Amino acid sequence: MMRNNHSNNPEILAPVGTEGSLEAAVYAGADAVYFGAGACNARRNAGQYTGDRLKEAVRFCHANGVDVHVTVNTLVRDEERAEVSDTLREIAESGVDAIIVQDMTVLRLAKQICPDLKLHGSTQMAVHNASGVKMLEDLGFSRVVLARELSINEIRAIKEQTRAELECFVHGALCMSASGICYLSAMLGERSGNRGMCAQPCRLPFVCNGAAYALSLKDMSHIAHYGTYRDIGIASLKIEGRLKSPEYVAAAVDAVRRVRDGEPYSEQVLRDVFSRGGFTEGYYTGKRNHTMFGVRTQEDAKRAQTVLAGVRELYRGPRNCVPISMQARIGSGEPASLTVSDGVRCVTVAGAVPEAAVHAPLRVETVEKSLKKTGGTPFSAASFSCQIEDGLMLPASALNALRREALDALYEARAAIPQRAVFDADLNVPAHTRNAKPQFVVRFARYDQFSDIPQVAFYSLPISELSAHPECICDRSVGEIPILIYPDEESKTAEMLRSLKERGLRYVLAENIGAIRMAKEAGLIPVGGYGLNVTNSDAIEAYREMGVSALFVSFELSLPKTRDLKSNLPLGMIVAGRLPLMQLRSCPARGDKGCGACEGRSVVTDRKEARFPLICRERRYSTLLNSVPLYLCDKQLPPLEYYAVYLTIESKAEAAALIQSAMRKDPPAFAHTTGLAFRKLL
Repeated sequence: MMRNNHSNNPEILAPVGTEGSLEAAVYAGADAVYFGAGACNARRNAGQYTGDRLKEAVRFCHANGVDVHVTVNTLVRDEERAEVSDTLREIAESGVDAIIVQDMTVLRLAKQICPDLKLHGSTQMAVHNASGVKMLEDLGFSRVVLARELSINEIRAIKEQTRAELECFVHGALCMSASGICYLSAMLGERSGNRGMCAQPCRLPFVCNGAAYALSLKDMSHIAHYGTYRDIGIASLKIEGRLKSPEYVAAAVDAVRRVRDGEPYSEQVLRDVFSRGGFTEGYYTGKRNHTMFGVRTQEDAKRAQTVLAGVRELYRGPRNCVPISMQARIGSGEPASLTVSDGVRCVTVAGAVPEAAVHAPLRVETVEKSLKKTGGTPFSAASFSCQIEDGLMLPASALNALRREALDALYEARAAIPQRAVFDADLNVPAHTRNAKPQFVVRFARYDQFSDIPQVAFYSLPISELSAHPECICDRSVGEIPILIYPDEESKTAEMLRSLKERGLRYVLAENIGAIRMAKEAGLIPVGGYGLNVTNSDAIEAYREMGVSALFVSFELSLPKTRDLKSNLPLGMIVAGRLPLMQLRSCPARGDKGCGACEGRSVVTDRKEARFPLICRERRYSTLLNSVPLYLCDKQLPPLEYYAVYLTIESKAEAAALIQSAMRKDPPAFAHTTGLAFRKLL
């Protein structure tokens, strides 16, 4: 699709949840919109576009010079493959320009159904470094939506090392956790953010070190930095807000458009339409401190009522932003004709036959004035030419009818659904034969927890711990790559992996798709961790093809669904230990003066007095753990190859006791949870 021509400026990408917000986005000046189709998108409570509604939305957008991206970016289960296939086929046939993807099942099915459909990597894939972008390039993605917690210097570094188009959020809500690896809503309320059903429990009054609302960030607004994004070469600037009002969408789009066009915009209007005590640039600047936190107040809501009427004026009708050429011909004895073209499509229509002028003959100026009235359409006359024989007349009504018919015909030509080759997908999941002999494995968080227990099949330690204690490296050791590796640590991490390889390490645990590529480049064999969010058999096969040697499935899967997975890879699951619910780059324990004397251990308390441990990862990011440990070892577990004890804050004695209890399948003698093993997760 040809967008409105703004040279090398980034695309303005707007969120759509309803017809009202669709019109607001298009008429306010967006270059592209994104919305969900079917149940497989990360805002399932927003309006969904299916069937004729989807086609009409695409027609409307394309006629107005706006691209359409459709989100199919939730985790998929095996029983949903047919539904996903039908959704993808409908999307491909509707003429959308790209789909936004998280799950490998969607990727594999999309490639089968419509190889020409562009693939965009969702922010739910938690891509935050060049390795992640390159991995998606290898998989066929043309664009990657980067993580929201990156600074502008980190975005620049990623762009300099990669080829794919990059898309960055520029305005809207910030998730407290790195996207795609947040399990708080699932664990607390059985509503998975990875399934598009996040209940936003982070907005509730959690407390940390006396600070209220310790998991609620203000919204971002980086619109003033449009020029920097443009100079870096960012392809698209994305506005968050598919659950927001049309006024919110219009105000944000208009602000970005104004900056692009060198006009002033009012940040106060944006704040009044929606904010949580103002905006933050903490991630953009890299100054991640306590000023980033905020909550929406009654005063914020009241201010919105004062500006909504004015904002609605931004999207009363089309912007006349599609330039066209017009060529009219009015000759004796033949129907008047008008040819209009947008530079790609050209239509010619015929009108009334002119008559001999009785009094004043038709003049070029009169014809031009009438035919160039394009109000109420997406078009503006960029050029006009006219051939008129002398002594003729044509009433204004005939000229207006000629114009309307021509513009309607061009609108329909632009709105026509492009023809694509669409194929049926193979919906048969290969029935792999697996001879699972369950063994226990242990994930140690620190060297001071470590015990070499012979009965354990293998154990993992963070690569930083293995580098400091190479005596732990043996045939049964696995190095854990950090789940988050921001650009300034990427080369250092790669060097550490190469060094560990030279010291005899063979396997590494990869919790992020970028880590898989880093492992392979270092000559190490990746093992897929829970952070890859494997919830179906297709994803297992996809990661096998990437070179992953074994996989730990998502702890959002119930035991029955885990049992039904088909795989020709060894599979594992976490059966004991505190589950990581969030990965936080903006630490709520950080005070006014930064980390200060913090020892890396804090607690976040909810309104029911449950205490969630918060542990620092070398002052790079923090992990929020569940308030009580998971324990499933006394249950009837699926026959997988590996059962993992996931250690975090335990002392060495506590770690040893938990390992032994798990291996003996003892009933738990401590407060615990069975997690999502027996719950129906939305």
